[in-house]
Order: sequence, then structure tokens, then C-alpha cells
Amino acid sequence: MALALVVVGGWFGYQQFAGPDCSGEVKLPVAAAPEIAPAVQATAADWMADGAAVDGTCVVVEVTASEPVDVAAAIAGQHGVSLNGIGQASGNAVLPTVWVPDSSTWLLRLRQQAPGFEPENGASLARSPVVLAMPEPVASTIGWPQKKLGWSDLLQTITTGTRLRTGIVEPSRDAAGLSGLLSLAAAAQASGAEGGTAEAQRVTTGALRTLATGRATVQEELIARFPRSTDAAAVASGLGAAPLSEEDVIAFNAKKPPVPLAALYLDPAPLSLDYPYAVMPGAEPAKVDAAAQLFATLGTGTFRGRLAGRGLRGPDGTFGDGFSAPRGAPSPAGTEPTPTAAPNPGGTAAGGSAAVLERTLSSWSVATQSGRMLAIIDVSGSMLNEVPTANNVSRMKVTLEAARRGLGLFDDSWALGLWSFSTELSGSRDYRQLVPIGPLSSQRSRLESALAGLRPKENGNTGLFDTILAAYKTVQEDWEPGRVNSVVMLTDGKNEDASGISESALVNQLKEIADPDRPVQVVIIGIGNEVKRSELESITKTTGGGVFVTEDPAKISDIFLQAIALRPSGAPR
Repeated sequence: MALALVVVGGWFGYQQFAGPDCSGEVKLPVAAAPEIAPAVQATAADWMADGAAVDGTCVVVEVTASEPVDVAAAIAGQHGVSLNGIGQASGNAVLPTVWVPDSSTWLLRLRQQAPGFEPENGASLARSPVVLAMPEPVASTIGWPQKKLGWSDLLQTITTGTRLRTGIVEPSRDAAGLSGLLSLAAAAQASGAEGGTAEAQRVTTGALRTLATGRATVQEELIARFPRSTDAAAVASGLGAAPLSEEDVIAFNAKKPPVPLAALYLDPAPLSLDYPYAVMPGAEPAKVDAAAQLFATLGTGTFRGRLAGRGLRGPDGTFGDGFSAPRGAPSPAGTEPTPTAAPNPGGTAAGGSAAVLERTLSSWSVATQSGRMLAIIDVSGSMLNEVPTANNVSRMKVTLEAARRGLGLFDDSWALGLWSFSTELSGSRDYRQLVPIGPLSSQRSRLESALAGLRPKENGNTGLFDTILAAYKTVQEDWEPGRVNSVVMLTDGKNEDASGISESALVNQLKEIADPDRPVQVVIIGIGNEVKRSELESITKTTGGGVFVTEDPAKISDIFLQAIALRPSGAPR
């Protein structure tokens, strides 16, 4: 997607305004979400015209209208990490001094993956509530605008009938889509809670898959699906509901379409778009000072008026003069607490903690994408060790519970196989094939039975290297295009097979057989404090994939979700 570069004020014109009060130049690059960029640009231009300076040096503000997903990918790449569902940055990505994305969830996701990413300020410049956008004829059939609806009502509608065609922009790439997903997932969890954990997961997974049938990679693709004609057939066959921002609805209706969109403000209110003002870490002191002055300038009434003209509210959730409020729009709105890294952030039912975001996106990725995977579970004697943080049940039990939950997320389009491993588990071999890789549609019950029958080998050690090599060759042999072909290993120890292949020999063999046209991703989940991370990373650096380690086995469920949701770093975005 092309990025529009808007340079705020030419140097010649700037000198005319600044006069002799400042000299030299401090450039302040600002990357802002496209919908707020013009308001930031115009306000910065006024500031520059009034003689913006830092310690006598002139400030030149350069505002770039940048999609948040592109900047997030660039920042992640700078820190050597990747965000779930995003992949590598495009060549047009901008690394600014000041970043104004549409949501604090971008900052939270980056902090979660890159501990060194600690931007300053982060205060909200504007708000836009996340709403359920519906064509007005469709909305009127469910009681809009008189009736107040909730996410539980939407959940029941989309999971018990087929009349409402729902859609969503890929939540890993779109903040409004993520906010809507969080709210719907929370409603699904609450709906199935009385039936226990398994029922809650079943309801949640069903809701995710239903929503995914109408997902779009970019917002333009989604919006194009709304009906373009008042004809009843066109309305019935078009997109009927999707989570969008209030600003999106205002912009859509400003074009006077034949079928306007209604904005439904569902209860409980989802996380709003809050447009944080983030000063990037490591910025030069002069640029930090300039950024602080620009931020103060953006707190004026003039900027608030410009926000209203762009369909955005002020940070307090109220709107200024010139705001084209959708029918039934409350004021204030969108003032929920911003996402936080705290374990229990409070606020809305949707939640906004780093753990909730990661868990929801991982669940979405696994439940809505197809893959081919060989799962390998450690059955060495150490898996009998008790886990104090999980009521002293064994490592084996918490591992199998995580695997069972993961299996419930896969739909029938997946192909799965299952091995166990220790030492000399099948004659002289360290591994045993329990279920060959095959369509989940025909062998789900077989996999469930095999998992239930796993028992640790009381005196068994960990034959890790031989098992990895054999598994890699197995997945590579029948490699399938169009899928992520992967090996996922769960282990609580380091390699202990003295008669098996060495670490260096394993890495060399993997390098020899690796085929860039038939990649096999290796993901290793380490459980407990006996895992040797360097040993595991030497493998995944060769094959691609990743190592996920938790010293507390009770936390394996979340780690397992993140691991199986991992996409190759070079996957298309």
C-alpha cells in the first residue's frame, strides 16, 4: 500500500515565517495513521509558521500518512522480532521519531515481543469508538436505532443462523478488527463458561470460525462488500455486519452511498481507537524536545476542531463542532481504559492486557488457518515430575491438557500426526509414531485416543536430536504447498542420548537437506528449568521456526497457542 508523504511546510516558506529567531534545522519525522495525519499536518504547519524552535534551532516537522501495520512491522524488524500475523516489513516502511498509530494495542504488542521497545509519552490525541457497522436496512430489522444491543446478541445471531453475513479485517493487521474480535471472544467465553473450560473453548472457536468466513486482508476489501444498491437482493447478499471505527462509518457515509451504514454501539463497549502519541526510544535529545513541544501544540482547541472535521473525537470521547455524528452516537464515547500490560487491566469485558491480546490472536490464527503439522510429545521419565503451580499434577498431565485444547482449535482442513519420544522407545529408536500425518477430518478421534493413552517411560531419557531429524525428514517427504508444514515438539529436557547423533551433526544434516522451495518449520516448546535453550535454538535457526520456553509448566497452554500460531517469518503479509 502506497504511503503518502506530506512535508509540512517548505524550507523557503518556513524561513519567511521563522525569520531570524532560529537558525539551522532539527527534522522531526512523524508517522501518523492516515485518518489523523491531515489534522496533525495542519497543526504542525501552524506551529512552524509561528517560529517552532528548540534552543534556537528551527524545527521542521515531516508528517507521513502511514498505515500502522507497516510501521509496526518496521519497528519489530528493527528489534529483531515479528508480530503475530504480520510478517516482515514492506520496503516503504517509515521509522519515525514520533508515531501516532490508531491504537495503543500496537504499542502493547510490540512491548510484549520486544522488551527494549519503550516509547515515551503515549497519551491519547483523539478517540474513535469501535462500532458494529451495518447497512441501515439490515440494522433496522434488529431494532436499530431504538434497541440497545450487546455482543452476546451478535454472538447468538451469527452462531445460530445464516441470515447475517459478517466480516472483519484481519485482526492481527487492523486495530478495529482486533477490538471487535476481543469483544466477541469475551462474549463467547462468557456464553460457554457454565459448561466448563471445554465448552467455553468450543463456543469461542465456533464464533472465531464463523467470523473468519468473511475476513478481509485490508479494510478497502471489506468495505467494498457492503451493498451498493437498495435492491433487496443486493442488501441480502452483501456484507451485513463488521467491526469498524466510528470514523470509518462517518467517512463511508460522507460519500453519500445508496445504502448508508448504521453505527451500533454495542455493550460492553470494546476498546476504542485512541491514537497514542509515542516518541520512539533512542531519539536525539533535540528531537525529543521538539516532540514534546509539538505534543503541547496538538492539545489546542484548533487541533480538536480539525479532528472533528476528520470524523474523530477528542481524547475525552466528546466531539467538537463540525463532527458528523452517526445516528444514535453517544457523547462521550470511546473513553475506556487504554490497553495495559498489567495482568488485570479492568475496564471493558473485552480486556486489553498483553496476555489477553496474545492469547486471542493466537487462538484466531490457529482456528482460522490451515496447516500440516507433526506433533511430538516428550514421554521421558522427568515428565512424571509434579508441578506445584498446577495442584501438583505431573508435567505430563499439564502438557496433554494443553495439547487437547490445541487440538480443539484445529478445524478439519488441518493435517496432523502424533509421535512420542524418549530413549529406546521403539527398539533402538527414540521415537514412536502413534498417528501418521493425515486429514484431521478422518482421524480426530484417533488423535484424541492416542493423546489420552500417553504415559511417561519411568526410566527413559530425552532422545531429542535423533527424533528431530527423523521428524523433519518425515514432514519434508510429503511436503504440501499452500500450507505451513511444521514439526512441533514439546519437551522438558535437553538431549540425553549419548549414542545418538550430536548437536553439530544434526545441524549439519539439517542444513544439507533443507530445501527453500519446501520449507519445514520447527517449533520447540520447552517446559521447566532443565531445558537448554541454546541447544534448541541451534536447531530452529537452521530450519526456521522458534523456541518457546516456560519455566512454569502450568503456563504451557498459552505458550502452546503462541507456538502453533507461529507463521514463517518470510510468509506473505
